[in-house]
Amino acid sequence: MIDVGTQIAHGALRAYVMGQRGADNEPANADDCVNMARLVEEALRAGALGFSTSRTPLHKSKSGELVPGTMVDPAELYAIADAMSRVGHGNFQFSPEHVRVPIEEWPWMRELAQRSGRPVSVNLSQTDQSPDLWRSVLELLTQAHDDGIPIYTQVAGRSIGIMYCMQGSAHPLLFHPAYAEVQNLPLAERLIALADPVRRERLLNEIPNDGGLFQKIVFDKLDGMWIVDGANIDYEPSREDSIGGIARRTGVNPMQLIVDQLCRDDGNGMIYAPFFNYSYGDLSMAYEAHRHPHTRMGLSDAGAHCGAICDGGMPTFMLTHWTRDRTRGPRLPLEFIVHRQTRQTAEFYGLHDRGLIAPGMRADINIIDYDNLGFDVPRMAYDLPANGRRLVQHGQGYKATFVAGVQTVDNDSFTGQLPGRLVRGPQR
Repeated sequence: MIDVGTQIAHGALRAYVMGQRGADNEPANADDCVNMARLVEEALRAGALGFSTSRTPLHKSKSGELVPGTMVDPAELYAIADAMSRVGHGNFQFSPEHVRVPIEEWPWMRELAQRSGRPVSVNLSQTDQSPDLWRSVLELLTQAHDDGIPIYTQVAGRSIGIMYCMQGSAHPLLFHPAYAEVQNLPLAERLIALADPVRRERLLNEIPNDGGLFQKIVFDKLDGMWIVDGANIDYEPSREDSIGGIARRTGVNPMQLIVDQLCRDDGNGMIYAPFFNYSYGDLSMAYEAHRHPHTRMGLSDAGAHCGAICDGGMPTFMLTHWTRDRTRGPRLPLEFIVHRQTRQTAEFYGLHDRGLIAPGMRADINIIDYDNLGFDVPRMAYDLPANGRRLVQHGQGYKATFVAGVQTVDNDSFTGQLPGRLVRGPQR
């Protein structure tokens, strides 16, 4: 339906060139670096829009191993940067361990951007462990551009968080033995089991003998969980309205609030739990970061962590929350948010044929009913290969969408037209 582009991924590249050594994160030798650089050059010339790697310990295989490339020496990355320099296009993007960015990562980032001449893009998020570190990164970002070095940070449109639900891959009850005993039952049978008075009593009052894991994962996070009670979710809620806040205010057992909410609507109830960008209890970090001239919109996770994160509605949220509905801080201009999600992003990836309504440009156009723009409650769909699950959230208020002049949406419904194509390399 829409155009798609791709980057060459470091993990697959390493495994292809180095075999098991690459998958095991062993150091690359000189020949390995030459071969990886050659393939990156081939990929970019074939149409890849850039190169991506991961340097965060959060990204692991199902068996707990770090993804290939996580801890590589910068020399391996410099070889790839030299390939990008030879081609003359493409972005270098990576996911960092946030606390390491300003001290350990920034020197090689500057070197890589200088020697390649290509933009280096790094995720910028706020963590509860270092809630003000992002400010230091933005200061370094300003200095880099003062020095003519093209480093940018990608910033999410809101907090990055999980939608807890019983059909999802994460929710608080998963860590309780009274739930584990029935978690593999079909949903309808599971709800019956959870309504059993004895089991419910255990869920509400039994403390798991797990060395404090349940305390850490659930009880210590009650002020960071919010009940989702309808469409147009409040993604900037107050601490007073959290499950912890409600429990203190009403005297209700917080586990009762959790169990009741997850069982609501035939087991489709949801709880929102942000884990990045909400250390201040609001979206002031995101507001400030988006206003910095050298940050870019990103990090929606719309295609990742499909059973726990639902960010497909992020573009709609950017319009509704930041330009129209925000009450807990200043808003952002509509034209700024539109530019942020269209022309600015397109130019960043070398796609200069789109992102503007002008003669000669691609006719990629959304016609919206601004006053009625919104989105539905997320729901779980089982339409991925092998009946895989994904959280989906449909937007409302889209009168029409055109892709390259072909109408793909008519009054919030898909027309069935599929004009999208694979984008190969920069576009003029």
